[in-house]
Amino acid sequence: MRKARVATIILAAAALAVMALPVAHAGSPHFVDDKVTATQDGATLTVAFKEAGLGDEPQVHVVLSADAACVNPGGNKPQAANKESFSAADDFPVQNGRAEGELSVTATFQPSCSPPMTVEFSNVVLTDETSGISVNL
Repeated sequence: MRKARVATIILAAAALAVMALPVAHAGSPHFVDDKVTATQDGATLTVAFKEAGLGDEPQVHVVLSADAACVNPGGNKPQAANKESFSAADDFPVQNGRAEGELSVTATFQPSCSPPMTVEFSNVVLTDETSGISVNL
């Protein structure tokens, strides 16, 4: 009888200890600085990223936004018709509190931005809409 009572007390104490454990939350979401890179190939901008501190989030929704302009060889400012905003978004799985991936945007203009004109990107921002953090590139 005494052993049953001791076992019950131990089980109750163990259950209370488990219930007292803090629930895992996202610690401090942040983009890992040296793991966020932007590369341009013609009219396409690709941003690769790594994000950490995401805790137990199952996934994050990341958005890449940028302005693109068609610039002449003299570096003159383009006309308003040759400036546009572009964006891309996707969901990325979180594993062990981290997510990584890449997003690309391709600038298209009417009329097209053909040589000797080149596409120039500005105001490039990567945003994790799940945690509300952004990084300007």
